[in-house]
Amino acid sequence: MIVGAHVMIQSSNDAADKKFFSDVLKLSSIDAGGGFMLYGIPPTEIAIHGGTNGKHEVLLMCKNAEAFVADMKKRGLSTTPLQNQGWGIVTQVSLPGGGTLGVYQPLYTRPKAVGVKAPAKKVARAKKPAKKSAKKKAKAKPRRGKARRR
Repeated sequence: MIVGAHVMIQSSNDAADKKFFSDVLKLSSIDAGGGFMLYGIPPTEIAIHGGTNGKHEVLLMCKNAEAFVADMKKRGLSTTPLQNQGWGIVTQVSLPGGGTLGVYQPLYTRPKAVGVKAPAKKVARAKKPAKKSAKKKAKAKPRRGKARRR
C-alpha cells in the first residue's frame, strides 16, 4: 500500500537549501531531472494532532539534539534554544534560503517503519574440528603405551 512519503519544502533560495541538505545534513540525493533534487531520508512517521485542517509541519529527527545544535553552531548556522516538550527535545534551524526546519530528539519509542524488516538473526553454526596438516601429523608424538611404527 504506502511505500514512502514525499515532503516538499518551499524555499526562496532553493540552491542554498539544496546545498544545506547535501553538505550539512549529508542526505543522499538524486537528480530527478533539470536539477530537481530528491533527498533520501530515514524511515518516517506521521502524527495526527488536533487543530485546523490544512496546516502541516515537517520536523526531522536526530539522536542527540544537543549535539545537533552544537554542530549547527560550528557551521555558523543559527538554531532556537532547545525545548523539552515531553515527547521530544525540539529546536528550529534556520535554513540558508530563509526558512526554518524543525529538528527534534524523540523521547518516546518509535513505531516500526512500514516495509522495514528486522535484521535476520545469525544462526550459530557448529564449528568443524580443525584438520591437522600433514606436517603436524608427521611430527606428532606417539601416545603412551603404543609402539612407534618405523
